Amino acid sequence: MKKVRLEVVGLSYSQTQSGAYALVLGEKGGKRRLPIIIGGFEAQAIAIEIEKMTPTRPLTHDLFKTFANSYNIEITEIIIYNLVEGVFFAKLVCNREGKETEIDARTSDAIAIAVRFDCPIYTYEFILKDAGVVLDEGAAEEDEFAEKPLKLDKPQYIEGDLTTYTTAELNELLNNAIEEENYEKASKIHEELNKRTKSQ
Repeated sequence: MKKVRLEVVGLSYSQTQSGAYALVLGEKGGKRRLPIIIGGFEAQAIAIEIEKMTPTRPLTHDLFKTFANSYNIEITEIIIYNLVEGVFFAKLVCNREGKETEIDARTSDAIAIAVRFDCPIYTYEFILKDAGVVLDEGAAEEDEFAEKPLKLDKPQYIEGDLTTYTTAELNELLNNAIEEENYEKASKIHEELNKRTKSQ
């Protein structure tokens, strides 16, 4: 089955799903876009690497890269290989001393790892046909994601009692805090998000 090369072209706050982000992958050399809804923490992991930010402590995907490098494991490619009821399935193709292994992964994690290893991202034609969006001729030249730095949306909120914010707003505040390298603020926001998760 022929693979289609993709590249990360956009990441923004999802207008349809609260607390989520839209990761947009583009067909390399083509006009099709593949939007994938991912969580806030995965969006941060992707944006932090692409924007070359350095957190004070390694994130999970950074740890994975260090581990893989320590044991001479190369990530040769990422493949988004299936789409079932709106859920994308991906796998890492790894190589160690000539032996190839495929590891199942969430698509958001696979992309976060791909940008760290600078490895190619692929999918299959049937997935692009089912879930892809085709840009028209005019939009192709004025693609809203083209030639723009990949950044998370940064709406401005006035800090106060964190319990007064929605979960979506807290996720955005967390993104801003990490981008500003204000890790004390990020820690407080993360703690509030954890409280909400445990209470659900």
